[in-house]
Amino acid sequence: MQSSAALEYDYSVAKLYMWTAVIFGIVGMTIGVLIASQLAFPELNYLFGEYGTFSRLRPLHTNVVIYGFTVSGIFASFYYAAPRVLKVSLGESKLLKGLGYLQFGLYLIAATFLVISLAMGITASKEYAQMEWPLDVLIVVIWVLWGIIMFGLIGMRREKALYISMWYYIATFLGVAMLYLFNNMEVPTVFFSGGLGHWYHSVSMYAGTNDALVQWWWGHNAVAFVFTVPIIAIIYYFLPKESGQAVYSYKLSLLSFWGLMFVYLWAGGHHLLWSTVPDWMQTMGSVFSVVLILPSWGSAINMLLTMKGEWNQLTENPLIKFMVLASTFYMLSTLEGPIQAVKSVNAIAHFTDWIPGHVHDGVLGWVAFMIFASMMHAAPRVFKREIYSKSLLEAQFWIQTTGVVLYFTSMWIAGITQGMMWRAVDEYGNLMYSFIDTVSVLHPYYTIRAIGGLLYLIGVFMFAYNFFMTATAGRKLEQEPQFRSPMA
Repeated sequence: MQSSAALEYDYSVAKLYMWTAVIFGIVGMTIGVLIASQLAFPELNYLFGEYGTFSRLRPLHTNVVIYGFTVSGIFASFYYAAPRVLKVSLGESKLLKGLGYLQFGLYLIAATFLVISLAMGITASKEYAQMEWPLDVLIVVIWVLWGIIMFGLIGMRREKALYISMWYYIATFLGVAMLYLFNNMEVPTVFFSGGLGHWYHSVSMYAGTNDALVQWWWGHNAVAFVFTVPIIAIIYYFLPKESGQAVYSYKLSLLSFWGLMFVYLWAGGHHLLWSTVPDWMQTMGSVFSVVLILPSWGSAINMLLTMKGEWNQLTENPLIKFMVLASTFYMLSTLEGPIQAVKSVNAIAHFTDWIPGHVHDGVLGWVAFMIFASMMHAAPRVFKREIYSKSLLEAQFWIQTTGVVLYFTSMWIAGITQGMMWRAVDEYGNLMYSFIDTVSVLHPYYTIRAIGGLLYLIGVFMFAYNFFMTATAGRKLEQEPQFRSPMA
């Protein structure tokens, strides 16, 4: 790579997304701890009337964490890292910079109305796609603006080769664009209701099995192209930069990229096992899910081997701790998911708490850890101030790691317990346990999950404080922090 010292990068848009990531992280994960506590202690459902029940807050939690915290973190990383690998500043084009501000403004409007609408119970009732059609239209505009900015920067670049992180950002843009459009095909009811009424309401263009197939084609690939592909883009930039180590194998990164692109798209059918979906589609979902282990582990192993010979940095640098453990959680999660997609395992696991256990060891251990690490790596360069407290980062790492471990181990035990109790029969073939029997048995594990979530939330507040203090009170830097090796 060429030296980037001669360029003065414009981080104005990146800063905006950094702050929204902090705010939405606090909001989304606070709601998450509340609803986890409600499952352990049901009386908490009545604290805020209808607006505070689990059924109202759960979609709010998932959407704020996905489209608020995670997407803000992705955009922040893009506006920081993409100009640096392309050797071009956003500020060099008034048009692109203006579009960046416009994109952020529209994003903030969409995120605000998402929170308001879901809190009011206005929902399209599709997992990860609860927004009604006016917000869907706005999301499309925001996404198109991002694409214009991305390809505009690529067109202006001074670096001839596209670094692997850019491949993953481009795939994120194209993948989400295609899947979001298809899944959110809907007809506003205002066109046939005879009046304005609930003008914002709509009905899906699909029905029955077709609706389920399209929904989970999107639903699972929301995990692929929001929780996986852009996070790999982040680690492929930030881990080499923070460690001073070149990526272990660039060829492996490309091989894993194309493997993910071809395989991930067809794994969504595993959400519909043992349903009315044609059996061959269910089998295809299972097979592609198992094959998905190969490109996923290819990426994760490549990340870990990047640290070959430099493992001592784990004891010196808390950001390296976050990134290495994130890669480890990525390996764990991408093995666990395919295991759950095997039909015989899925017969026990589906609808149990093992599923949210799997989701959260991926989201909390992989996605959130990488966003925290990338933002704290970028902060000294964006704000020109030293990280306020590395010891606070260290404490955050251990507290949140403890929280994640408590969360997923309690949910693994709870989920397998549920699955076995639901299937248990006596010598006459009658079910041995009622539903409430399983609820009673699981109470201790629900309590442990809530405690694990609380520990993780404490870490989020520690991160927010550290980030704020870094931006406002960290020791001023005369020049950008230097990397450990000449490769930067």
